[in-house]
Amino acid sequence: MAFRDVNTRRHIGLQQLSSLASPGRTFLGPMKSHKFIVDESTNQSRLICSAVRLIESLDLTSAVGQLLHETIQAQNKEFKTGMSTLLFLVGAWSNAVVECLQQNVPVPAIVSVMSEGLNSCCERVQCLQIPIHDVKKELCSSRVRPKAFESRTGQIGCDGLTHPWNLLCFQRDISATEVIPINSCSHQGDDCNFNKCLFSPLSGFGSAASVVKAVGDRSSSTLSGSGVTASSCITRKLTHSRHFSTLGKSHFSSQQDNFQGYLSGPPADPCGCCGLGHLAMALSHGNQSSVKLLQGIAAYQQERAECGGSSQINIAEIVTCCVLGLPESYSCVSPGFVTLVSPEQATVIKHLADKPLRILLMDGDLSERYRHLGFNRPRNVRTVLEHPNPQGGRVGDSWLSRMSDILMSFEVNLVLVKGSVCKNFMERCIASRILVIGCVSRDVLCAFGAATGAQAVTYLSQLNASRIGNGAWAELWAPSDGRAVDLGELVPARISAGGIALLTAVLTTALPCKAQLLEDQFWTLLYRLHHALKDGRVFPGGGAVELLCLSHIQALEGQPGRPGNDRVVTEFPSPWLAEYKSVVLQALASGWKRYLAVVLCNTAKASSELEAGALVDHHLQKAAACGSPSAYILEEIRRGGVLRGGCDPFPDQVTDLKVCDNVAAKTEAWRRALDLVLLVLQTDAEIITGPRRNQILNSSVSNEFMFL
Repeated sequence: MAFRDVNTRRHIGLQQLSSLASPGRTFLGPMKSHKFIVDESTNQSRLICSAVRLIESLDLTSAVGQLLHETIQAQNKEFKTGMSTLLFLVGAWSNAVVECLQQNVPVPAIVSVMSEGLNSCCERVQCLQIPIHDVKKELCSSRVRPKAFESRTGQIGCDGLTHPWNLLCFQRDISATEVIPINSCSHQGDDCNFNKCLFSPLSGFGSAASVVKAVGDRSSSTLSGSGVTASSCITRKLTHSRHFSTLGKSHFSSQQDNFQGYLSGPPADPCGCCGLGHLAMALSHGNQSSVKLLQGIAAYQQERAECGGSSQINIAEIVTCCVLGLPESYSCVSPGFVTLVSPEQATVIKHLADKPLRILLMDGDLSERYRHLGFNRPRNVRTVLEHPNPQGGRVGDSWLSRMSDILMSFEVNLVLVKGSVCKNFMERCIASRILVIGCVSRDVLCAFGAATGAQAVTYLSQLNASRIGNGAWAELWAPSDGRAVDLGELVPARISAGGIALLTAVLTTALPCKAQLLEDQFWTLLYRLHHALKDGRVFPGGGAVELLCLSHIQALEGQPGRPGNDRVVTEFPSPWLAEYKSVVLQALASGWKRYLAVVLCNTAKASSELEAGALVDHHLQKAAACGSPSAYILEEIRRGGVLRGGCDPFPDQVTDLKVCDNVAAKTEAWRRALDLVLLVLQTDAEIITGPRRNQILNSSVSNEFMFL
């Protein structure tokens, strides 16, 4: 057994975290760089563009690597988004903590101040949360904004920046944004008094003028005088950027049945399903292809739920199918279940075309040896042969014959199996022109059960007439233009039933290596929209939340009390903890500052991290000078986005879309990243057990170990 001390000033565990996280920096922002993962043992490669696939592809044998993998998987399992942010902050905060250790900052001080600092920042950014109702209302509002006016009574309306979305411009064809200055307030200088500026409320948010006063700001604003004039400005944004992009307004191709109305041509609702379409655009972060698919899904599900008035996205009714050999422009949404089948199964489907099918659902494997979960075999008994065949023949022939007879006796044409299907039984069913589809998810089985009345069985021996469904049909899937699909080994087929709620997002690509990538992008956007509707609120994107955190940390550095106690300022219980407070808070801020700098570089808004850092510092100075950081940030968003660079490749383009982020996913990614870093920080030793003594002795790091 070998022992290695890791809690040194250079802390090996934190260095490992930083090294593992470093490749993920190019995953931030909309212009992600793809990576090839090459397996030298098999000479196979795969294309990835996400933190999850990166961590899955690495050979993580170290304890730190396994902890990082578990953290990324936990975030992916719960939110399906935020993993790239988590991975980057793990690396950034690991480096920052190492710098603290090199300055002889005690570990307890680092843990205490960074934890309380993060909690305080999470509380501070609550004022930036935007209710989904306000988002959709603003997205679907009229194209012409109302003119600003002064209240006759001189009173301030109640619809100020307590709803931050009041300052954001989502309308199309915006030609002017009204700003009501009481005294001169220019953003060109650092000495502007933001408290003297008054903005007109947006459409649908009240009729009285509102003072720029954000929740949690210490400053206040008042309205005085009667001479109010309006000035206009044009909002500009980049189209290639995740944070400032405008997405094309095209509609994807139509598909079969009455579903064409949702997939081609302008929808009846110009805003795309009561704002869900535009909300999906705001959450897409530049993923335009998935937005078009999601708009069709939202429109179809909204139509079905019109009576109930639900605006949620039902993920259980959505599946994906990757079809290779077609351009990506052929991606579409198809009602029913689209899957890939073998050419032999395709022949059966052609025979069954235009015929009503009797459907059977199997909740398990369709094989002779399958036993349901919880089945207890007799103890001290070893089964040699369960069904002996005294007449001779191959083992299993009797079972195949009996199961085939059961299906034919009930005239079953279609069998959907949750698990795997015995190869010999599949061949016999194909010969009998019975279509059997294996590896079908439980959600698909439930959808067909609800539409056809079929009830799932575990074994074919349980089958009776009441468990068989009716009204299903099967056909070969084809693009909307009727183009032939020749995939060689696999053929896309579509299985559906009358009134089925199931939808399949058919993802097409001519590059097999992109299939997994397109599927990941689709599910990421789908879950972003799902969590946004579930939370009921979103954050403004484009670095607004991170910039407010940096500004808040600057304010905390000047307070003598604990970071988490902003209202009651108290002294630190220990003088040494107060001594290291500023250093540790700066380390916490460095993670978000590096995050913003890398995003600016990845989106071509800065040529280097040094230039990007200077731009972030410039905005922090202006926010501090204005006295109300949150109001300053919201005004920057209204003007075209936070952290705008000096060069704009599209200077004459006025855009109408803002970027949104999920509230819970973002804050939980922060917490998980910091928790992992602090966990590794507090480990003081690595003890290695097992037959690795000789390997460690012959390695270059053998002097770091003490053998026990």
